[in-house]
Formats: sequence, structure tokens, C-alpha cells
Amino acid sequence: MSFSRKILDWYRENKRDLPWRKTRDPYRIWLSEIMLQQTRVAQGLPYYQKFLEAFPTVHDLAYASEEQVLKLWQGLGYYSRARNLHATAKMVVGDFDGKFPNTFEGLKSLKGVGDYTASAIASFCFDIPEPVVDGNVYRVLARYFGVDLPINETQGAKYFKELAREVMDPKQIGDYNQGIMEFGAVQCAPKNPNCMFCPLNESCVALQKSLVSNLPVKLNKTKIKNRYFNYLVFLDDSNQTLLEQRKGKGIWQNLYQFPLIESEGEWSEAQLEQKMGETNGYPKMQSVTLYNMEPIVHKLSHQHLYTKFWLVHPLTKLDDGIPWQRITDYPVPVLIADFIRTFKI
Repeated sequence: MSFSRKILDWYRENKRDLPWRKTRDPYRIWLSEIMLQQTRVAQGLPYYQKFLEAFPTVHDLAYASEEQVLKLWQGLGYYSRARNLHATAKMVVGDFDGKFPNTFEGLKSLKGVGDYTASAIASFCFDIPEPVVDGNVYRVLARYFGVDLPINETQGAKYFKELAREVMDPKQIGDYNQGIMEFGAVQCAPKNPNCMFCPLNESCVALQKSLVSNLPVKLNKTKIKNRYFNYLVFLDDSNQTLLEQRKGKGIWQNLYQFPLIESEGEWSEAQLEQKMGETNGYPKMQSVTLYNMEPIVHKLSHQHLYTKFWLVHPLTKLDDGIPWQRITDYPVPVLIADFIRTFKI
């Protein structure tokens, strides 16, 4: 029995019941694929359902404000995905009359749609024989065929794409692509794969050579940068606070946060008060208190944020203050959302 046949048979017996598998609507498929990039299904599913409730069609998403989109996305991380999602919806409505392109190259022309996402939409919606290669597929192919080329280098990525094309079933491409990704997520999992009851175990090179835990190979190129954030949580006698919007191309673009001072290391209360005194624009303060004695370490893919929240009581009522009960209306990073949820006035 061929590799693709075993994958298809396994998929038909073991596939999870997921809403995006019950449709060939490119909008819904695209939405699910963007959301599930670097996100587990269990985490992404509620967001998928919320988005479809708020934006049933690509037109609804295109006409929404960016703030609405970011607020609904809050907690999923990698916020550039949400901004690209919004931009792509506008592009589909403005340039393609609300209809997604029905070719692989046409799909790749959309903002935020790369090789993998274009292959997924093309195969699931239009039966175009394009193989998908995501983290799950890399793992299955690397282990089964014993390939030790790094998946995050050009040579390795190209090799795996060609290998995926060789072993795919072009006549049942939608189910096959869904199947190999599902197989990698459930059966050939990153840790503790179920090799004993695997339909591929008799011919799996990694299993025969005891290399399962070593494959796929991924070179560690990421250098972690430590940053030190000091958030100023102003709260006046009327329970009003201040928020600012992050601008520029850094993390959390266009999300809201408490006024931020970034430092070279951890600051004491005296250092913070000195900095606030030197900087124009902050309201005069009556007192400042550190909320969390130990910094909260918020880990992003390339950065670790050592974060302190400082409670600042201003001398007078805040100009342009936001009522505390309204701050949950604003899209904020999960780091800020967690603080808002736990802080009690």
C-alpha cells in the first residue's frame, strides 16, 4: 500500500470534527488557515467561531475597523496576522469583487498568503494538486523518509516541497493534504508520537534507526533579546486611567497599552520617579507603588519582556482619562489584558 493511501485511510478513520472541514468556502478556509499558523487547534477554534459570528463574509471583515479586528484577535498573538487578514479582506473585496482567486499563483498574490496557505486553499477549495508543507508535514516526511536536512534552510525547504509533491495523491488532494497535516498533529506528534500503533511504522526510517526524537532538524537561529518594560498605570480619584496606542513596526503595532517607559534593566522606585520627573508629558504624581514585586516575564519568539506595573496616583484629575470600566473595550496585548483581569480597584 502506498504512503498516500495509508495517510488517506488513517485520516478517514481518525479525523477530528472541525468546522472548516465541512466547507469549501475559500473565505472560511483562509480564515482558519491564518488563525492556525503557530496556534493550536484548541486555542484557535473559539477565535474562528467568534470571527465568523462578527464577520460572516469577507465583505463584513473588509468593512470592519482595524480596532474591531485587533480586539477580536486579542490573545492569539502574532498580531501581524490580524493586520494582514484585514488587509487581504480589503484586497479581495476591492480588487477581486469579493471572490478569492481560484489559482495557486492568484492566491499567493494576496497579502499574508504564502506558499503553504495558498496550497491549502487551492487544494481544499478548488482541488488544485498543490502539496501543503507545514510543521506537521515536515515532521511526518522527515521521520518516515529519514531526512535530516534542516527544515528552516532554503535547501531543506525546497527538498521537502519536492518530496511532498512526489508522495501526494493528486486525485484526492484535499483529503490527502488534510490527512497528512492531521497525521502529524495527532499520530506523529512532536513529543511522544504513537509509533507502536502507527500504520507507517513498518517502513518508517526514523523508527528503525531510533531517530524519531531527532527529526525533523531545525537549526536554532533565534537570538533572544531581553527587554525591560515599566508600565505606568495611572488611576485618579474618579477611577480614570490613561492608555496609549503603539505605533511603528515593532511588536503589538496599533494595540493599546498603559504609558510605557522601557529601561536598560530592572528599575527601583527611585529610578522610575527620577525618569518621570525628567520627562515632560506625564501628569504630576502624588504617589507611585510597584504592583508586582517580581517582574512578569512575557516570552515572545525573539524577545523576553521583563515587566513591572507601577500604580501611579496623580495629583489632579487626568486630562483625557478613560474610565477604568471602559478599558476592556480597547484591543490590548495579552500581557496587559492579564493585568487588567487580575487588578482590582
